[in-house]
Amino acid sequence: MNNKLEVIGIDHGWSMMKTISQVFVTGVKEITTTPALFGDVLEYEGKFYKVGTVRQEVKDTKVEDDSFYLLTLAAVVDKIHTMAKKTLIVDIGSWTIDIMPVINKSPDESKCVTIPKGLITCMRSINEQCVRQLNGEVDESEIQNIMRYGRSDIDDEYFAIIKVEIEDFVDKVYNSIREFGYNLKTTPIVFVGGGAVVMKNFGSHDAKNISYNLDVKANARGYEQLATMGLKSTRRLS
Repeated sequence: MNNKLEVIGIDHGWSMMKTISQVFVTGVKEITTTPALFGDVLEYEGKFYKVGTVRQEVKDTKVEDDSFYLLTLAAVVDKIHTMAKKTLIVDIGSWTIDIMPVINKSPDESKCVTIPKGLITCMRSINEQCVRQLNGEVDESEIQNIMRYGRSDIDDEYFAIIKVEIEDFVDKVYNSIREFGYNLKTTPIVFVGGGAVVMKNFGSHDAKNISYNLDVKANARGYEQLATMGLKSTRRLS
């Protein structure tokens, strides 16, 4: 029966859904009439849904979920054999920052830490400051674009606020790593997840012990590898 299974890895993020071939906004909304265009439209049980528009609101239940161990492992499952004696994996997602040490090429789940202060909290902080200082907000897609590329043609006053808040977020990430007892100059650190590019673009630590996995599809790719490995193991036992 396993020969008929198709393995599809999916990373359910608060901001983006990722597979090894697709990335789209975590948003879905029912369309009450038959759509004129069927791009990004899901038909299910006689109803139509527009996919990938505005992201879903954050729910507290995911913060309490302890499944980040597998999530972080899947970002790096194919690279563990190349890691130094002790490497720190820092997965920066939309809602959480997950910190996991890999010791002797084996993840140490007993020392894993989840911090509920990911990129969404940074974007909220940005707009709080924009409203306070300039009496206006910036669309999240524009903020994400700045995070991704480090630049924008947005108004200079708004850009200055956004840059300061992102740099403050990056500093807080490094401070959290330091607070958990890791030396920022000697511990090999690999940043993964959607926030890896933020750390690369806005971080002040430029050292040879710090690296970045900028593939936003890495978790989905890792899920498929883990599932395939599990199926192979099952076949050997059957």
